[in-house]
Amino acid sequence: MNKIAIITSGGDAPGMNAALRACVRYAIDSGFEVYGSERGYAGLVDGSIVKLDSRSVSNILHRGGTVLKTARCPEFKNVEVQKIAAENLRKLGIENVIVIGGDGSFNGAKALSDNFGISVVGIPATIDNDLAYTDYTLGFDTAVNTCLVAINNLRDTMGSHDRAFMLEVMGRNCGDIALYASICGGAEFCLIPEVPYDIEQIALTMKENIKNGKASNMIIVAEGVADKNEIAAKIKNISGIDVKFTNFGHIIRGGSPTMADRMLATRMAVRAVEVIKEKKTNRVIGIKDNQIFDANITDALSMPRKLNEELYRVAGILAK
Repeated sequence: MNKIAIITSGGDAPGMNAALRACVRYAIDSGFEVYGSERGYAGLVDGSIVKLDSRSVSNILHRGGTVLKTARCPEFKNVEVQKIAAENLRKLGIENVIVIGGDGSFNGAKALSDNFGISVVGIPATIDNDLAYTDYTLGFDTAVNTCLVAINNLRDTMGSHDRAFMLEVMGRNCGDIALYASICGGAEFCLIPEVPYDIEQIALTMKENIKNGKASNMIIVAEGVADKNEIAAKIKNISGIDVKFTNFGHIIRGGSPTMADRMLATRMAVRAVEVIKEKKTNRVIGIKDNQIFDANITDALSMPRKLNEELYRVAGILAK
């Protein structure tokens, strides 16, 4: 019987459990035995690989995080460590691995395939939405929606006190969470790593906004942008406006996945199992124009990520 191991690796993202559930049940229906590696690549290395059945993934569709757990495993970059993982898989007769994670996780999968002939398929799961080959990654939609709940709450306080707030959101060096949250949350300013910003102009615009009756101003900043306290201090220096700072931090990485993330996870999981059935390897699953597809992992990881400049331009217009 063909066997598949599934791992969730890197940072957790809402939708990982939904993808795991769909992978397990669709693979079993397709005649595979399914296993799960606990704590990602660390589980492959120390042999924490458990058999999964349909009941193993009951009641997890709505849960954030990952029931398989996840962990950083920097030592997996070492070929000798990869060899241990490959041997542990082969001891169980497992030749196929589905990796649910981001770019670092995909690089680990590629190494297993290139160096030891393990068949691998990647499902993109990261709230950052920073993989260029796909329109969306699992967890992104939920993360932005979680931001919006907090933004709506802060709007009440801002309006009551005529205050300015600066909100930092996650995303590493990708500004998608900040950009989408800015548009959907009605922020006046959006600072992202991909676009240079002018603090003096922002400060003067805030001052002009107050003069024109817009007494509260919101600035959403991606975590890849420069020191936030320094930005707030410069704004106060130039405009006299005191900017309150809030960091959403890891709050936006958890939570029950939205309908969009649950559906995307399910569709991608089904395609991942189909790819294995077709005996393809070194593939990643993605979505373009609402169509699920698979692509070569090397080509996908080498694609340069581009900012949606039109969306950023529109954000600036609507914020006025």
